[in-house]
Amino acid sequence: MAELQFFTGTMDSGKSTLALQTNHNRAQRGLVGRIFTSRDRAGTAMLSSRLGLQHDAIEVDQDFHFWRYVVDELTRGARVDYLVCDEAQFYTRDQVEQLAKVVDELQLDVFAFGILTDFRSELFPGSARLVELADHTHVLQVEALCWCGKRATHNARTEDGVMVVEGEVIVVGDVEVTGGQDTAAPAPEVSYEVLCRQHHRRRMTAARAHAVALGAEPLPFG
Repeated sequence: MAELQFFTGTMDSGKSTLALQTNHNRAQRGLVGRIFTSRDRAGTAMLSSRLGLQHDAIEVDQDFHFWRYVVDELTRGARVDYLVCDEAQFYTRDQVEQLAKVVDELQLDVFAFGILTDFRSELFPGSARLVELADHTHVLQVEALCWCGKRATHNARTEDGVMVVEGEVIVVGDVEVTGGQDTAAPAPEVSYEVLCRQHHRRRMTAARAHAVALGAEPLPFG
């Protein structure tokens, strides 16, 4: 029986690497799949991992319809054995329901990969729906680490080096600093960092911890 499986973890836990490996393993057995992604760090229609691996993919925007796409592919005689869906946290709830329909009605396996919560520690709508509908939810065992050495459980966003907990939910960045340019004023440099719950709550990034150690900031016990 086909299944909808959801693989989740923080940044740096190897989700995209596993997505690529999942596709590779099945392709090696003669199966034919489709790879999907959304807002990947490497650009449009590309699935990439931080290890340097990448693969062409189908870009999923807000209007993409998984059910219609798969049915159209099968109708024209194309072979589709499974779907690999990366960055699934960015999918809409309706798109996740379409994936479940693909599994149930067409008996195709769907492997979805994504972050569970955003920088505010709130569930992404797509991830929340996947947890509700998936046959199996897997928390990746490759542990990302906070700067303090504890297991990282939260994704933090910094703007110009300062951790923020408000703003647009979807701002694409990486664990390396990235930025943009606005017509009115320079956009802040946006980067992401994984933290343990304690240091996310205290907004204590690696850079801020270093400043405190040097005596440049008071200890954040307020």
